[in-house]
Amino acid sequence: MMKRFVLCVFLFVAFKNVNAQYLESFEHAGEIGISAGIANYFGDLNPDVNITRPKFSGALHYTKQMNNYVGIKVSATYAFLAFADKYSKNVFQQNRNLSFNTDVWEFSLNGTFNFFKFHPGFEGYNYTPYIGIGVGVFNYDPYAYLNGEKYMLRIVGTEGQGSELYPNRQPYKNYAFCMPLTIGFKYALNNNFNIFTEFRYRFTSTDYLDDVSTTYVDPAVFAAGSPAALLTDRSYEIGSTIGIQGRQRGNTIANDSYATFHIGFSFNLEKYKCPDDMYKY
Repeated sequence: MMKRFVLCVFLFVAFKNVNAQYLESFEHAGEIGISAGIANYFGDLNPDVNITRPKFSGALHYTKQMNNYVGIKVSATYAFLAFADKYSKNVFQQNRNLSFNTDVWEFSLNGTFNFFKFHPGFEGYNYTPYIGIGVGVFNYDPYAYLNGEKYMLRIVGTEGQGSELYPNRQPYKNYAFCMPLTIGFKYALNNNFNIFTEFRYRFTSTDYLDDVSTTYVDPAVFAAGSPAALLTDRSYEIGSTIGIQGRQRGNTIANDSYATFHIGFSFNLEKYKCPDDMYKY
């Protein structure tokens, strides 16, 4: 009886040792993936961080896995962002009646950390939650429609940017920087393919993602009745005009931000390595 017990223990330990060596002979080198989902904007037109009126977003990803836990992820992301004051429950915003749309093209570099050892194709190592933080740059250019015609708001200068009357308000750039924070989960379907879901929130360096930031300007900046004048203060479409010079038009305290929620599919990059003791005698 004791001999059988010792034999079982020996076989169990031997199997675990062989399985561990076999596991360690494969290295998860990284992933190439594609994902799609929704994007949501937060800013002067959506100050309460509500997940409302989400739009389409898609991305391409490449991850270089440095070890079992740490990786470097490069992402190219597209997001369509849009919002309007008419969707707010705030009376001031409803009367302000501003709106915007913009295409966002983002490139980011992120460090990622897997909570569990991830080895696709090996039971018990085929899933992990992960987090990430990074830096990125994105292109944007807000626009709005007036009487069915599209106007690029950055060129219009709705808050007096570029006007001699407001020399301190220079036109903002059509690009800005961001800091993405990521929370995700991935599951290996087999040794080749994964599915994953990922939430990514971006802090940005701009308050003009929605073209709204400071105060209303002197009406003399724009020709009376011009598209620029009509786009600067659209409260006339609701009722009485509220765009008095110096009155707050936006919130200068916090920059705008945006987030994406994606579901994706990725292909694993694996490589085989010989165990350190394979050729030891």
